[in-house]
Amino acid sequence: RFNVNRILGQGGQGTVYKGMLADGRIVAVKKSKVIDEGKLGEFINEVVILSQINHRNVVKLIGCCLETEVPLLVYEYIPNGTLFQYVNGQIEEFPLTWDMRLRIATEVAEALFYLHSLASSPIYHRDIKSTNILLDEKYRAKVADFGTSRSITVDQTHLTTLVHGTFGYLDPEYLQSSQFTEKSDVYSFGVVLAELLTGEKAISSTRTQESKSLATYFIQSVEGNNLFDVLDSRVLKEGKKEEIIVVANLAKRCLNLNGK
Repeated sequence: RFNVNRILGQGGQGTVYKGMLADGRIVAVKKSKVIDEGKLGEFINEVVILSQINHRNVVKLIGCCLETEVPLLVYEYIPNGTLFQYVNGQIEEFPLTWDMRLRIATEVAEALFYLHSLASSPIYHRDIKSTNILLDEKYRAKVADFGTSRSITVDQTHLTTLVHGTFGYLDPEYLQSSQFTEKSDVYSFGVVLAELLTGEKAISSTRTQESKSLATYFIQSVEGNNLFDVLDSRVLKEGKKEEIIVVANLAKRCLNLNGK
């Protein structure tokens, strides 16, 4: 039984519901939108990818059911929403401290390092963004949504595909060449770092035309020596100046137009 009151979220692949297993475990159940071969492929892809991964900062897949009318995926339930909701002030009663922002950034970086370097074969996530980073009961980061991820052979350096991902987080180099490398995930991570520092959205119509994209806006601010004018008030209040500068420079390196 799928009840609208139990909807946790909706994405490109389908709707996620809160559910309970027979043993009482609370889970998240992703139900595919339509029975369309492309979507079914993404579902199966997610099962294949997640079954290769065991990392504390990647959401765990508990099981799947592909025989039902529409396919279902069952994950561990992550109770505290998405990083996007906190960064953009949608959850005002619990603002993220500077220390929490640093820890979340470190955890996402560790998950990416694991995917790129330590998994049984390298995995490119291909849709890193703040809405795909979930926070558990201790506000630890869990990277989610592996529907368009790809596992590659160890000697492959890139993947040539139709462009997948989310506008505002897409590596310009990938957009031009259609070649996705692990550096394209790193670029998207740079956008997430910029969100954590500024509290701004990846794409915003309230900023001027040339700085609509947070990546451009952020780089302009760092290069124009006005980084401290664009920071989130909480970061400004709690962060040590030298720590903020280190993270900002790291974000700028991630957002480098040449993936080095």
